[in-house]
Amino acid sequence: MVHPALEPYVRAVQANPGPRASQVSTAERRAAYRERAEAVRGVPEPMYAVVDGAIDLGDRVLATRFYQPFEDEDKALVVFFHGGSFVAGDLDTHDSLCRRLSADTRMRFLAVDYRLAPEHPFPAAIDDVVDALQYVKRHWADFAGPEAELIAMGDSAGASIVAVATVLTRKDELGIAAQVLIYPTLGPEVVTDSAHTYGVGYMLDLDDLRYDYAQYLGDWSDHTDPRVSPLMFDDLSGAPPAIVLVAECDPLRDEGVAYAGLLEHFQVPVTLLEAEGMPHGFLRMGGVVPEALEIVDDLAQHMHRFVENASL
Repeated sequence: MVHPALEPYVRAVQANPGPRASQVSTAERRAAYRERAEAVRGVPEPMYAVVDGAIDLGDRVLATRFYQPFEDEDKALVVFFHGGSFVAGDLDTHDSLCRRLSADTRMRFLAVDYRLAPEHPFPAAIDDVVDALQYVKRHWADFAGPEAELIAMGDSAGASIVAVATVLTRKDELGIAAQVLIYPTLGPEVVTDSAHTYGVGYMLDLDDLRYDYAQYLGDWSDHTDPRVSPLMFDDLSGAPPAIVLVAECDPLRDEGVAYAGLLEHFQVPVTLLEAEGMPHGFLRMGGVVPEALEIVDDLAQHMHRFVENASL
């Protein structure tokens, strides 16, 4: 059941869902995503410093935004990758979430703006995330102190890419203390109970998601490739410890739970959190439901525990 504070918003979206993803241009889709993000974000958390920058990878440049909270403990640098179904989202759409998490965790955040489909289809986004993590490790002194830990974090599509990237780099000695996966999407073949229950009218429409996957994958047709569907990995041993946050009223909930179980099967330490009554994307909805901010606070505490355990 949807949280009472969110029910009017969800019902309004159900009554006026707007055009399908397949019925608008990519530019219109991205503009609508930005407008929704602005409408529900709430008051941005003040920061000690917010600095826009870039990661120069030679053949391409990725925009970044660095956040330093007032109560900076320099215990970890969180490299964050936004959601948006692989086709939308940017540094601005997730600015409030990064600010809140940075303040609550007392950790520095580096949000990275990876390439989007359809202009840059699979595996461009994965390449960007892998290369960005490696860049940060090579230039560590530019972002954090020598004793700080590295955390890779993403929401939705960003969480999917982080899940893949942390497996692909597990032998690279990046020293990733934790991967934080917020309501991850884990492949285009969504056939779970939660998808059946919440696949229409609960903030994430599965028809739109499947269309976005088609945009993202382009000519790539192998959905069993674990880089497309991380649940298909046949070995996750050595992946970083994980926090997986799922939302009760999210069609992707059961996939997230299954991935947490798969990680656990391969002896990867996992903390599974479920936000009761919340739909997909709720963490960015602090302006609509204050309870979402309480869950952000709880997530921050779990991230602190992972950092403390990594430093032991």
